[in-house]
Order: sequence, then structure tokens, then C-alpha cells
Amino acid sequence: MLEGLRIVEIEALGPAPFACMMLADLGADVIVVHRKNGRPAPGMPERSLIDRGKRSIELDLKSAHDIAVLRKLVARSEALVEGFRPGVMERLGLGPKDLAAVNPDLVYGRMTGWGQTGPRAATAGHDLNYIALSGAAWYGSNPGGPPFTPPTLVGDIGDGALYLVAGILAGVMAARAGRGGTVVDAAIVDGSAHMMNLMMTMASTGGLSMTRGRSLLDGPPWSRCYACADGGFISVQCLEAKFHGEFLARLGLGDDPDLAAQFDRSAWPRQTALMARIFAREPRAHWEALFAGSDACVAPALTPFESAADPHMAARGVWQSIDGVRQAAPAPRFSTEPDKAPGGIPARGEHTDAVLAWLEADR
Repeated sequence: MLEGLRIVEIEALGPAPFACMMLADLGADVIVVHRKNGRPAPGMPERSLIDRGKRSIELDLKSAHDIAVLRKLVARSEALVEGFRPGVMERLGLGPKDLAAVNPDLVYGRMTGWGQTGPRAATAGHDLNYIALSGAAWYGSNPGGPPFTPPTLVGDIGDGALYLVAGILAGVMAARAGRGGTVVDAAIVDGSAHMMNLMMTMASTGGLSMTRGRSLLDGPPWSRCYACADGGFISVQCLEAKFHGEFLARLGLGDDPDLAAQFDRSAWPRQTALMARIFAREPRAHWEALFAGSDACVAPALTPFESAADPHMAARGVWQSIDGVRQAAPAPRFSTEPDKAPGGIPARGEHTDAVLAWLEADR
């Protein structure tokens, strides 16, 4: 879908390379600039999954020669993505104004936690810090415990990488329409606040409380995970009355007066305790079988490796193992394009010679 779009990615951590992986999954030609003689970050492999489908070259951005190479790449590309703190690229002579002189239509994507401006812009932070400050972490975890969300998924990916992808594509559309280049300021703290708008729509109707455990989606017995007898977990989220009715009917509790008042907040603690006792009686497989094929809005909570074996996930080919690396297939899917396997994972600098030869031949 993005064939013909070329993007230069400056090596970074987390959301910026993830965004470029998604763009590569969608067909963009992403050339990732790895640090010359650099090493992966601690805990990361030599070949990073989020580099799949990209071409890799190694450059030293403190070398005048290599900076000249990068500028040639920028001149032949529509977008650049970087994930440094504000000011780093400017100090290298590679800021938006510097590169606009090379390519006035360039879409310059900047991925940060705090944004390019504001009191925290120059300070360090991580996923949880950004979504905590924005309010997005407030409803994470069950009431009574401190807020905590799945690592990286809400902040780095949902609020960072995906907003950067949207910003890059919007900027490219504008540039192709003759409106010139732009700088995309994709800040995780902005994206995480923006994602709260769906929940904020419930505030005026009383569906969203500033007290944890009192909102429609973070406190009810029908919107949480329960532990099963074998140590597995099952998720329940039957918000609408007809789905809640199906849920109770499957449990044989359709006529139980203690559970009939679905939206009585004063009854939620008692109902939750009852549900916890019920689900603790049987292993997860029992509950999966009981709710299979129903509209009760119940699903097992699986590890990624368990997920790969789930019939629904397997039927859609979501989880794949390529060259010994377990990974999820590209998303979303398109009716006009066949589903494709993820691109190969390049070694650092694997395409340096080929890209340099192309630049020389394209002068």
C-alpha cells in the first residue's frame, strides 16, 4: 500500500523504530541508519525484530563524509524519523531547518516522550512516566493497587509509534499535494492524553469517575480478569445488558437476585467476590468451553506463545515463526492486497554498500 514511499530512519529505541517497522510492513522503503560500529541496546538482539523489512546502512553522524551521505539520502526520500531528545539532531547539523535546505518537501518525524517544548522536554522519561502524567495510566490495574499498564503497549506503541505513523502519512499526503514539508512532533504524553478522549466522553453521563474502581470499565465484576483453578486467567467484559444476561445465563445465574443489578456500584464488591470464587473452582479450559461460541464477551488471557495455538489466532495466521523468531504478522490487512509474511530482519549495515552504490549511480 505504501510502495514508492521512501523513509530514512535514524537508529533509536522503542517507538520510532516500531513506527518505521509498521511503515515497512505496509510497503514503504525504509532505510535505517545504524550507528557505525555500534552495538544493540542492552537486552536487545544483534538483529532486531523491529528492523524487519528495512534496509540497513551504518553511518557515523559525527563524520562530515557520512553526514554528506545522509543528506543525499534525505534528498531522495519523503520522510525522516528520529527519536532523540530535543536539540540533538540540530547539534549534528541535521535538524529540520538544515534538511529543509536539502529537501523542502521533507516530512521530519520527531518521536519523543515529552515533546519538543515544555518544562520536561529536555528531561529523561519512559513509557510509564508519560502515560502517568497524562492521566492515561490512572485506570490501569484493579482498584486498591497502584496503576500499572502492559509495558510499552499503551505509551511507546499506542500513544507514540502509531501517532507518529499517522503524522508521517498525513505529512506525506500534504507534501504530495504541494503544501511543502512539515515537522511532526509526536510526543507520547500528547498521544496518551488524546487516547483518553474515548473514555472522557463518558464523564458527562457519570460513566467515568475520578475515583479508581468506580467507572463503567475499571471497577465492575463484569469488566476484569479472574484467576482460575489451574493458575490461568479469564477475561470478562460484558458491558451491554444483553451480553451481561448471556454471561449470567451461561453460568446458571440468570435468576440470581444478587447479580441482577448490573450497574449498582454498591453491589460491585460483593458481586466481584462471588465471581472470583466461581471462576476459582475450575481450570481455564473449563470456562473456555463453557463460553465458546457465545456473546458473553469472555476470552482466555493468554501468553503470546499460548495465543499462537488459539484456533482463532491460528486461523488468521497472526503469530508466525520466521527464521526462528516468533513475531506477529503485519497489520492491518487490505482487501486489495494479499496477506504477506513479515520482511526479513537485516544485519546491522547489511545494505551499506548497495545503498552507497545506488546513491552514486543516482547522482
